[in-house]
Amino acid sequence: MKNIIIFGAPGSGKGTYSDEIVARYNMGHISTGDVLRAEIKGGTELGKIAQGYIDNGQLIPDELMINILAKTYDALPAGQGVIFDGFPRTIPQAEALKKMLAERKHEMGVMIELVVDEETLMARLLNRAKEQGRADDNEVTIKKRFEVYHNQTAPLAEWFEKEGIRNTFTWKGSKDLMLSEIFAYLDTLK
Repeated sequence: MKNIIIFGAPGSGKGTYSDEIVARYNMGHISTGDVLRAEIKGGTELGKIAQGYIDNGQLIPDELMINILAKTYDALPAGQGVIFDGFPRTIPQAEALKKMLAERKHEMGVMIELVVDEETLMARLLNRAKEQGRADDNEVTIKKRFEVYHNQTAPLAEWFEKEGIRNTFTWKGSKDLMLSEIFAYLDTLK
């Protein structure tokens, strides 16, 4: 399986769909959110730095994320494909990811874009905050995260389009329907 970049606004289901794709295709999975939360929970220096950015609804600096990503990627078994969940989020990060993979003679593969309306996203994130007790999911921070997404991350979709790897899936009210559309597309890549 090729590498996959899963892309979408906060709350669009990147983690949920990544888990389903990983299970079906036996891929590696790099979730920058999980990696960062583990660093924060562990009280590492990286975790303390990351916490400051997250608390303000900001993105982690590129150099820091690329270093974490390369270390995590190199630790996974080679040849099974990896799904990148939550990275890249900016054009410089995408260019750095492309370069990092090329240095390993690997490609980005394909981008799966999850498109969900903001009202649904807000409801999902507030519900997740209640269920998981995530401090970074409150209405003020969520609105900041949407603003960051629209200003810094959303333009990346056009970069993926120019790379010829953008594949868009739009929410139609059903996780199973969206998942079946994604699987139908990915099955063509084998």
